[in-house]
Amino acid sequence: MAYQKLQQSRAAVVTKSDTDDIPNPGNGAVEGCILYVGTGGILRVLTAGGDDITFQNIPNAFVTTFQVVRVFASTTTANNIVALW
Repeated sequence: MAYQKLQQSRAAVVTKSDTDDIPNPGNGAVEGCILYVGTGGILRVLTAGGDDITFQNIPNAFVTTFQVVRVFASTTTANNIVALW
């Protein structure tokens, strides 16, 4: 089960994809991460719990409070997205 830590120790630029999950930088396994969204817009994600959800009007400098395993390319207009573990 995914969990959220209060402090993050790793970060990586997210490559949006409709097929590939965000790899964990430690071991490559998909475990979920929180996201920093630098440039807001539409954000479509697959959560660690398996939910495909689209968020409208995400503001600039937004940090998610839920675990994400994928950021979809086909719908997401938000940019400068960073995964945090």
